[in-house]
Amino acid sequence: FVPVLYKAGFRGPVFAHHATSGLCDILLADSGRIQEEDAKYLGKHKLSRHEKPEPLYDEATAKSAMKLFQGVEFHQQFEIGDIKVTLQPAGHILGASSVIIEAEGKKVGFSGDVGRPQDIMMYPPEPLPDLDLLLLESTYGDRLHKETEDAEEQLAAVVKETSEAGGVLLIPSFSVGRAQLLQHLLVKLMEEGRIPRQTIYLDSPMAINVSGLYQRFHQLHRLSDSDCARTFGTVEYTRSVDESKAIASQSGPHIIIAGSGMATGGRILHHFKRWLGDHRATVLFSGHQAGGTRGAKMLQGVESIKLHGQWLPVKARIRSLEGLSGHADYQEILDWLAQSELKPNTPIQLVHGELDALEAFRDCLMQRTSYDVEVADYQGVYHL
Repeated sequence: FVPVLYKAGFRGPVFAHHATSGLCDILLADSGRIQEEDAKYLGKHKLSRHEKPEPLYDEATAKSAMKLFQGVEFHQQFEIGDIKVTLQPAGHILGASSVIIEAEGKKVGFSGDVGRPQDIMMYPPEPLPDLDLLLLESTYGDRLHKETEDAEEQLAAVVKETSEAGGVLLIPSFSVGRAQLLQHLLVKLMEEGRIPRQTIYLDSPMAINVSGLYQRFHQLHRLSDSDCARTFGTVEYTRSVDESKAIASQSGPHIIIAGSGMATGGRILHHFKRWLGDHRATVLFSGHQAGGTRGAKMLQGVESIKLHGQWLPVKARIRSLEGLSGHADYQEILDWLAQSELKPNTPIQLVHGELDALEAFRDCLMQRTSYDVEVADYQGVYHL
């Protein structure tokens, strides 16, 4: 949204943790480039209701918008007029922050995306101070996660199953957080002798660049600088299109991690063309698959999938890896709140969740805590 604001004339400062600024520098430019390509494609093939479809913003606008960013550290208080703002670690991904806002003697907190206390890579979210109002996320307000140890065992089992069949393991992955976690787990399992040694390819320029940020900001997560160097140094990175195409000509067991995570686009589709029809291969989804996406359809057991205008048979094994979510579930958020300095009857407005999750989490909090909990109204105004 920052490039859209810039395009509309906004020139004020954009405050973010340094790591978040680094991520935006990678993600926003890539997003602008994709939108430009999509707009050209839609216009060329007359697939848009607009005579000349335009992107929300282009790559050049995204790069210009980055000049507005002002990086700050955790716990470094800064001021916007009479308002004082502090960021503290939320634990979800690199740079993820809870925001504490102080003005007119009141203190308001926004949780941001809350991470997990036992996350494999990220440190746990920092407990909140006393607040006059908390805006709290509710992504998983109606569910509990499986243990991460189960996820490791699932991953090891899928790798061994595919290797024994002589096949290729394809892992569609999100570029931020998940791709770095998968690299870490696969290298760890190999070093521990729990899976056969084989080549791991990371076929995603964006995920490769993000991995560099994880090494640069290693103090923000559980992997040391040497851990990052060993993990990311073991995986083979394919940046160019030619390098990506070269992988497709290889046979025998190997692992390919590529975007996108829901198989809606990206280089994973080209690997699907090569391997989906091979019964020895496996496709392993490692994150949420939104309804209607190729990932969701494949997990539902479809016999064929449409790629670039062609229907391809799905003969590869389709598997799902659970337990790797970076979002806290409702019990983990309850535990996080219990560690905070929030007083009884503190007002909490629930945001960022599907309606079922919001209402379930509201009922849970009302039954198990003494906070004053409501589901926030869209565009509602709350008076302190």
